Amino acid sequence: MKKTDKIKLAHGNGGEENSELIREIFYKAFDNEILNKSEDSAIIEEGKLAFSTDSFTVTPLFFAGGDIGKLSICGTCNDLAMMGAKPKYLTCSVILEEGFSIEELEVIVESMRKELLVNGAIIVSGDTKVVPKGSVDRIFINTTGIGEVVKKGISSNKIRTNDIIIVSRDIGSHGATIFASREGIDLGGDLESDCASLYPIVKKLLDENIAITALRDATRGGLSAVLNEWAKQSNICIEVEEKTIPVSDVVMGFCEILGFDATSLANEGTFVLALKKEEEARALEILKAFNNSATTIGRVTNRHPKKVILHSAWGTQRFLDMPSGELLPRIC
Repeated sequence: MKKTDKIKLAHGNGGEENSELIREIFYKAFDNEILNKSEDSAIIEEGKLAFSTDSFTVTPLFFAGGDIGKLSICGTCNDLAMMGAKPKYLTCSVILEEGFSIEELEVIVESMRKELLVNGAIIVSGDTKVVPKGSVDRIFINTTGIGEVVKKGISSNKIRTNDIIIVSRDIGSHGATIFASREGIDLGGDLESDCASLYPIVKKLLDENIAITALRDATRGGLSAVLNEWAKQSNICIEVEEKTIPVSDVVMGFCEILGFDATSLANEGTFVLALKKEEEARALEILKAFNNSATTIGRVTNRHPKKVILHSAWGTQRFLDMPSGELLPRIC
């Protein structure tokens, strides 16, 4: 990046530009061993605690399947869960625009309360700021969370050849829902965000002693971002069968009409697992009890290190690259 460059929307969308911004500006300034692991949460206190923070600026604030309040709790709690941690304590900081509706604020806070109960977590500290009209888009929320690590060793830096890749449910519904709601598009189907807390599913996997190598929720940048991040972090090749990637009919139709790639669409209740082949059947049995579209989508090889290869239904192959450009702004 050059000093003369300007920040673009693409720098916040979870793709290549976002990765470059974080790497060249923030990682360079804050360089340390914990940060450089690039996990969903920092593992601290000799592996006992997971620590994560996230900010939420979604437009619209209310959408099918959730709202910014539910999203703010799911987002941070899910990042903790992806490191094998039970969410315990959260902080909540809110920036409100002058003139914001008290009624809407109460709805948002109630959504947060309900989602905290799902995770068994509590808000223990917070901050509220009100800024003049036009200084912020209605409401921004930041949540920071601490979780107790239940299962140590889960890491996206430890994926190895012969691990398999599973996705927990159909992909892309959050990104599609937000875009359709924002643009007033009626697709005539049951399209709604997958926004949900993932700890109950992760807990079941851990309770059944599934030997998980890595977990990551496929938020900004979607499935393709997760797979590319993993390939680079673990210096591996991930080979994916395109026909096995679960995409609902309504999301598929959305992508065909508007020219989007489902693998790049954001999710807020979908995660990717890397685990040993011998764990596949048991893991899928557990996941399908929560969502029947959970499926194995690929495997880890050493064919092209740091690359993701997509095998099409027609026998062709191509690299599945990191998303780039302006995807869907303000999806979380």
